[in-house]
Amino acid sequence: MTGPSSARRARILIIGGGYVGLYSALGLQKRLRPDEADITLVNPESFMVYQPFLPEAASGSIEPRHVVVPLRTVLKRARLITGSVTTLDHGRRVATVAPTEGDPYDLSYDLVVIGPGSVSRVLPVPGLAARAIGFKTVTEAIYLRNHVLSRMDAAESTIDPGVRSRALSFLFVGGGYAGVEALAELEDLARVACRYYRTVRRYDMRWVLVEAASGILPEIGSGLGAYALQRLRRRGIEVHLETRLASAESGRMVLSSGEAFEADTLVWTTGVRAHPLLPRLGFALDEAGRLVVDEFLRVRGADGAWSAGDCAAVPDLTTGGVCPPSAQHALRQARRLAKNVVATLREQEIRPFRYKSLGGLVSLGRYKGVARVPGLMLRGFPAWFLHRTYHVFRIPTLNRKVRVILDWTVALFFRRDVVQLGSLQQPRAPFTRAMEDEG
Repeated sequence: MTGPSSARRARILIIGGGYVGLYSALGLQKRLRPDEADITLVNPESFMVYQPFLPEAASGSIEPRHVVVPLRTVLKRARLITGSVTTLDHGRRVATVAPTEGDPYDLSYDLVVIGPGSVSRVLPVPGLAARAIGFKTVTEAIYLRNHVLSRMDAAESTIDPGVRSRALSFLFVGGGYAGVEALAELEDLARVACRYYRTVRRYDMRWVLVEAASGILPEIGSGLGAYALQRLRRRGIEVHLETRLASAESGRMVLSSGEAFEADTLVWTTGVRAHPLLPRLGFALDEAGRLVVDEFLRVRGADGAWSAGDCAAVPDLTTGGVCPPSAQHALRQARRLAKNVVATLREQEIRPFRYKSLGGLVSLGRYKGVARVPGLMLRGFPAWFLHRTYHVFRIPTLNRKVRVILDWTVALFFRRDVVQLGSLQQPRAPFTRAMEDEG
């Protein structure tokens, strides 16, 4: 018996509002009666980001608000706290919560679901911290869209060839899903935007992808990865394999091959690492810093603690080893976790997590893509269409599905909107300038 006493409602704490947090909470509120449990979810934001659509949000194919799911809307039976859990005293079943505003406080629980996910993996490259931006959040996606267009504006408006060259050079580091899809979509956006500039053309731009491995997109296999590489190069995108970024100081990008060039844009997508919260929780971690869990998604050696997703080393019962940190695994782990928590509370049998990957889907820009599904490999338009179809069915809530489809429908009849609203990142700048002029 690992659940709380049946004399009162169980207090379930969920840490994180990504795939694990959202889908486990959905499963719990669906299966548990109101008199069985109180559910509390703690997350820094009041929404969940559907990351597979971030590249299209960055390129303007989808309205950014439509790739996020408001947690309060879908989790009607859960209490949402916007903030972070900083520590756990699991022996006492007490979490310390730091809200977005106000003083930290203690929150008691009976069962805890740990799903803060992962953060970008950063390497000690000189100048990286000052120059780079990641691609994991909707904020980063919006910023990159505005930034790319602002660099085109800068190039159009200057007579300095050095400023123009730096503005029109875009470097992406990392040849996985995030790097390739972000690069492909933003290059598409820039190609379309060129029609509205007098002096900026596609051949004036330099789009560069750097990957340390010998190929890109290892998740979909070498054959499709080679095809994707060929398609990118045919679009004029430089791809440097078995190459690393050695320095980014002062905007001068130096590659391990010795090549160097100036660039205003550096996007870092070299993978993820376990969330920095995990070492402070007091549970066992593996060599990669992830929580050690069993096949039932229980944290080993911690009765009443559960975990899944990127932050957990979940045993892969179909292929051996550990499950990869993918969205399709996290979603299904969360659903199994919710079922097992409910079974635990009701003193029923729990079941192990078992899932065989469905393959991989990668968008390479509008009407282009690659896909590997069981028994089938697709390229070009069919792969792109399958990518869109799969993910529109996977994004939570009918509301978001309809809004995304409407965005796509509008895009069939109208060209992409190429206005950049970079000033939104500095909303007080006009007022500050007015104050300075007044003084």
